[in-house]
Parts: sequence; structure tokens; C-alpha cells
Amino acid sequence: MFAFPALSHCMAALALCAALSPATAQVLPGDDFYTYANGAWLAATTIPPDRDGWGADYAVSEETDRRVARLIEQAGQREATGDVRRVVDYYRAFMDEAGIEARGVGPLRPLLEDIAAIRDRRQLARALGAGLRADVDPLNATNFQTENLFGLWIAQGLTDPDNYVPYLLQGGLGLPDRSYYLEQGARAAKLRGAYRAHVAALLRLAGFADAPARAARVVALETQLARAHATRQASADVQRANNPWLAAGFATQAPGMDWPAFFEGAGLAGQQRFIVYHPGAVKGAAALVARAPLQAWRDWLAFHTVNRLGGALPRAFVEQRFAFYGRTLGGTPQLSERRRRALAAVNDALPEAVGKMYVETYFPPEAKARVQQMVGNIVAAFRRRIEQLDWMAPSTKREAQAKLDTLYVGVGYPEKWTGYDGLEIRADDAFGNAVRSEQFHYRRQLAKLGTKVDPTEWSMPPQLVNAVNMPMQNALNFPAAILQPPYFDPAASDARNYGGIGATIGHEISHSFDDQGAQFDSRGRLRDWWTPADAAHFKKASAQLVAQYDRYQAFPDLKLNGQLTLSENLADLAGLAAALDGLHASLGEGNATPAADREFFLGYAQSWRSKTREAALRNEIATDGHAPAQWRTYTVRNLDAWYRAFDVQPGQALYLPPAQRVRVW
Repeated sequence: MFAFPALSHCMAALALCAALSPATAQVLPGDDFYTYANGAWLAATTIPPDRDGWGADYAVSEETDRRVARLIEQAGQREATGDVRRVVDYYRAFMDEAGIEARGVGPLRPLLEDIAAIRDRRQLARALGAGLRADVDPLNATNFQTENLFGLWIAQGLTDPDNYVPYLLQGGLGLPDRSYYLEQGARAAKLRGAYRAHVAALLRLAGFADAPARAARVVALETQLARAHATRQASADVQRANNPWLAAGFATQAPGMDWPAFFEGAGLAGQQRFIVYHPGAVKGAAALVARAPLQAWRDWLAFHTVNRLGGALPRAFVEQRFAFYGRTLGGTPQLSERRRRALAAVNDALPEAVGKMYVETYFPPEAKARVQQMVGNIVAAFRRRIEQLDWMAPSTKREAQAKLDTLYVGVGYPEKWTGYDGLEIRADDAFGNAVRSEQFHYRRQLAKLGTKVDPTEWSMPPQLVNAVNMPMQNALNFPAAILQPPYFDPAASDARNYGGIGATIGHEISHSFDDQGAQFDSRGRLRDWWTPADAAHFKKASAQLVAQYDRYQAFPDLKLNGQLTLSENLADLAGLAAALDGLHASLGEGNATPAADREFFLGYAQSWRSKTREAALRNEIATDGHAPAQWRTYTVRNLDAWYRAFDVQPGQALYLPPAQRVRVW
């Protein structure tokens, strides 16, 4: 996954930022390439008050939002039908703040009354099942957390590439990670206190008496859940995840939960097979269902219902959620304007309906063709790199090439659009729209069970500024929204585009061969296709990269976690090298010059320019599988061509002797 941490660009002159300001004269590239490339921008840029950071992804996302808003406004001025009408009505309902205020907590009450009516453990289990949502992806570092007791992921089986299987993952926390509950120290304790106050404040707004006592029970229950959770590093080990359980065996493997009632509530009563991604967390949660007081569970269910749906409630709820998650956890001083939040909500509820509107206007066929050509060049470069490896056995090379042969690369938008027939959206019911769209998405995911896997299925909508590798599908997605300046500009040089979107393309291709993707074969099966010697070499090179990133110091009391970020760092390294090869191939033999290489590397470094608030950066380092932007720039120190392009010499801070440069692919 190429998820962007906070990056930066001057959006008002995004195309001109494609020209990217010259390097900072006072800093040598070999001492700090990030500051050399971005120093002038860093000095001139201020983070907007409603953001936890600013950068290219924010700027491009903002421009994409402006485009989508115009499309919605234009559609609202005519007699729109079908999904376009649903988009318009969803947006209008969310923007109707006066109507939302007038309805108050009324739309929430039926849900809270159902929770208050829980009288025994069977009813509790059924309610917990009814709250299950298909809202996680364990192979996606940015989509790993759910507030529901468990997360559900519908995907092909780890050893069965043809059929969809339900995966159960750990969940139930309102804080970003188990570490927030368990770490010692004044800072962690202060955050926990702020979270407990947030729980109490939301419950009080929802009309509950004794909110502080209820909040204390909620946080205590979540702390017990957190103790059973796997760490982020353990979760990244997919070998630990392949735990097939039969539905009939849950009662003995995870006692305490009335599992038939849970599966009935979840709409999974007929499902026989599951994969339990986090068995320890599932066992721990089931035991807590039996042991913890019913009142604690009722309080927990009530809080998470309000917390999850609070964006569609009156402003007091919205401001309280922002006060904790935005200001306290993210360090963001100001709540985003309502228009921006409305666009985020409609993108979440009707992603492909919005995406179809977007690409029809803003993604021309010639842009798709140009990117597809770049993809072809970079895949070919990766193929050549595999063939030239002196450490890889012929049998391993054949399997690696087979992955490239069968790789599906989606550019811009999906082959088949998803429609929303049957989803009721009303222009006067923001809360009901949020609930109904959430349930609609869940039912659609459940409907995959019992059907054959679609290897071309997309996991991202076209209007998302991101890109992804899906190792179990052996597939890549490059949504249309990322295919615009500064990442891709049809008017820019090849060097600039290969340093921008080319590095992203290479990054995603490389994920097929990183510490995660390399565990899956050309059909997406979890299978060891490496010789022992090849695996040992790969592991040794990976350990070098872990050590390199472990040494980076973000704050005096906080270093980066090289193991947590290993997959993304491997993909950055291999992807950048393959993109440079692709550039050289596009220029033709003899036409690759040091000047082109310098432009390529500067384009890469300047695409990562970023400013991030301290609280948000600390959270990112603790929970994100990506290294923060500045340190992703330092990938260049492992490529010999960077040393030649900028005359980097021994004694400079980023200099690595050739033997210490990490070389994998």
C-alpha cells in the first residue's frame, strides 16, 4: 500500500510545483537530501489549522474534492436519477445542519434502546454479531482498525485462491492501538485520561446519567481487550494468520461467547468455515463476553454506536469527536468545514458512484494510456532485475516471473462498476443514510461468500489519492485521482513522471516481492516458493533495512520502527530502482544523462515534502506500516545512481559505503 503520510505541495501552483523549486544551496544532498530538495518549501509552508499535516496528498485530495463538489452541485441542478441522485441526496442530507440539529438525538434513540434492552449473554452475543462490519483489511496498513468487537474481511482463502472466505480480526478499541492502553509513562497516561473524558462526554451528550462511571467501565473493558490483542508487528506476520476454524468449533476454541447467537446476529449463521486472523484476541474477547458485567458491555456498545455514527449527529457530537481524535490525538487545532466532511461521508458511503462521476469528467483515455505505458516499462524493468540477480536460484526466478506474468494492473477505474440499487438514500435523513449505507456495504460483502473470486475486483475508488498492491489477488490499483500533478503530469518530462508516479508504480509492483508479498505465489496462494538459500539472503537483506530504519530518530525519545515499516521500506527501495530503470528504458539507450537522473531523484524527494504536527507524527510512528515521509526520501542512499548524480562523498551524513547499501531486487 502506498498510503501517503503528510506530504506537501503549494496547491495553488501545483503544475508549477511540477517544476519544483531548486535545491537548497546551504545543504549538501549527501548530508540531508530531504532538506536539500525541500528546504525552501519547508521554510515557507504553514499547516492549515484544520489539518494534522500538509503535503502533496492533501493538496491533490483537496483539488479532487473541489472537482467532486462541483460535479455534485451540477448534478443537483438537473433531474439526476439512479446513483447520481443518491450521491446528490446523501450530500444534501449531510449539509442540512439545521435539519440535523432539529432532529437532535432522536435518530439515535432506537439503537440505544435496543442496547439497553440486552438482558442476558445470548442477547449480548447477538447484538455484538449485529454490529459486525466488513471494515478491515489486514494486508492494508492503513485499514486495520475497527471499533466493533471483531473486524470482518471477505477475501480469497490464504490457500484457496478461487473462493471467498470470511476472516475474523481483533477489534473493539476506541484508541488507535493496544499500545495506547498498555504503555507506561506520563504521556500515555494523559492520553488515556483524555480518552476516558471523551467517552464520558459523548455518553452525556447522548443522554446517559452517570457518564463518568460508564466511561470508566468502557475504558477498563477496552484495556482488557487490548491485553489480548496481537501487536502490529505480529499482525504483519501472515503465517500466524492462517488459522482455519469451523463454525462448530468456536465454542471450544474460544469459549465464553454464544457463537450461534453471534453468527445469527452477523448474518453468518450458514457459514461453515472461517479464518481467524487473531486467535488470541478472539479467545480473549470471547472470555470477556462471559466474564465482564453486562452493564459494562451495554456501556461499551452504547459508546461505540455514538462514536462511530457521531458525524451524522448534531454539532456538539461532531465537535466532541474532533476535540479528542483531531485535537488531542492528531494535534489539529480546527475542525474541517462541513463541506469537506460531507464529501468524505459521501465518498465513504457511495465510493464507486462518486468515482464514476469523477472519471467521466477528469480522467481522459490518453492519460490512462500514458500510465499504462509506464507500467509496462517498469514491469519490464523489474523482470530484467529478477533475471540478473546472482543470488536467486533459477526455480525461484521462474516463480517470480510467473507473478509478473499474471499481475493485474488496474489503472484509473475498475473494469466493472459497482451500483447501489436497493440502497435508500433520503435528502432529509443524514443519520439514516449513514446507517443504511453501512449495512448495505456489509450485506454486499456477505453476498460474495459462496461465489468465485473476481481477480480484477478493486479495493479503492477512483477518486482516492492512493495506490495499492493486493498480494492475494496478485493485483495493483492506481486510482484516477493519484494520476495528476505532482505525481503524474502529461506535460512533464519523463524524468519527473518516473520520479513521481513511476516510483509509486514500482513501489506497488515491488510489494509482490516484499516480506509480505513474497509469501504468495502467482495465484495468490500462501505458499513457500523460495529455496532455503534464497530465503536466507532475502532475510539478511531485509534485516539490514530494518537496522537502517531503526537508527532514524524522529524525536529525542522516539525512533522509527524498522520492523513495523519493513514491507513499505522494501517496496520503496525496489520500486525506486525499477522506476529509474524504466526511465532509462523510456529515454532509449545512450540518452540517460546525469541531469535526467538528478531530475528523477529530485522529483522523488519533492513528492515526499511534508509537514506534520508532532502529535500526529507520533501516532503515525506508533501505528503506521509506512515510515514518515522524510525518511522515505532517504531510500535514495541505497542506490548507486544517486551517489553519481549528486557526487555524494564519504563523510557526508547519508553516505553509505557500497557494502552497506541494501540491495534486494
